[in-house]
Amino acid sequence: MTRNVLSRRVFAGAAALAVAALVLAGCGDSGDDSDTPGAGSSSGAAGSDYSKLTGELKASGASFPNAFYQKSLDEFEKVAPDLAITYNSTGSGTGKKEFGAGLTDFAGSDSLVKDGDGPKAGEFLYIPTVAAPITVSYNLPGVADLKLSGEVLVKIFQRDIKTWDDAAIKADNPTATLPAKPIVVAHRSDGSGTTNNFTKYLAKVGGAAWKLGAGDTVAWPADTQGGDKNTGVAQIIKQSEGAIGYVDLSDATASNLVFASIKNKDGKFVKASLAGATAALAGATVKDDLTYDPLDAAGAETYPITAPTYILAKTKYDAAKGKNVKGFLKWLLTDGQKLAEGVNFAKLPDTLQTKALAQVEKIQAA
Repeated sequence: MTRNVLSRRVFAGAAALAVAALVLAGCGDSGDDSDTPGAGSSSGAAGSDYSKLTGELKASGASFPNAFYQKSLDEFEKVAPDLAITYNSTGSGTGKKEFGAGLTDFAGSDSLVKDGDGPKAGEFLYIPTVAAPITVSYNLPGVADLKLSGEVLVKIFQRDIKTWDDAAIKADNPTATLPAKPIVVAHRSDGSGTTNNFTKYLAKVGGAAWKLGAGDTVAWPADTQGGDKNTGVAQIIKQSEGAIGYVDLSDATASNLVFASIKNKDGKFVKASLAGATAALAGATVKDDLTYDPLDAAGAETYPITAPTYILAKTKYDAAKGKNVKGFLKWLLTDGQKLAEGVNFAKLPDTLQTKALAQVEKIQAA
């Protein structure tokens, strides 16, 4: 069938229409799970026949990995033309709630599920997919290579530092000419895994000095500006001279933003890059549920604000839908990984990829 491309790209602004679309029941062929495609290439690997998948899957969630998921959906359509999958980039907070309410078949989230977030413990699995840097992007003409330590970021984002020529910023940038210009802080206005990971980083490096807490939402100071999704924050930065904000690498690159080099745990100033994200992944400890924390990881080449992202999948589906979910996730974790770098995401390390594929096998389809 022909996939409805527009529905994949719809955003949360048209809330009523989005919810109406999400409540449509997914359809699929019947039969046992023996036809579920196995891991590997869809173009010839044993057990991989994605063309047999048919029906619909609906998902929503994190905007952080949206570029990767949309590219993946475009490519997956070529090997599974009769399975229509829509991913609505609503932000992690909304995605978790819609998934928990049964409005979607799976969700994207950059943050972990807490009580009341949506799905109940024991009824879903974390499937890691890719990771990427969260850039600290800024708009300061004449300053091309800004350097910022974690301690200075803490002061900027909770408004202890309000002008670009502050002594603490000068200490990180002794040779730069910094203007006496007000700092405009931009942040996410929606519930966001990007916010969760960025504020977790600030809490790690700031300790007691960071007073705003960490989560999908925090109580930002009143004189800051909020934007919807990563693209909204990018727009504020682009339009406001003197602005600074946090944006995933893919959206920052697409918006032609300039981003700062951030001081890592080893004392090196490192600019956001896939190499820096890959170095952070290598040093992360993976828990039994496959969640992991690459923030402020050690290593001279590590970019310190590297965030993971996950698909939240049910532990149990009916036979048809389960076959579709497992088929897509297996493809995403194998052939789909080849697409990551092209849209500014770091693919999973081999060991984590193997664990993620084993996690998919835990999904029951009956």
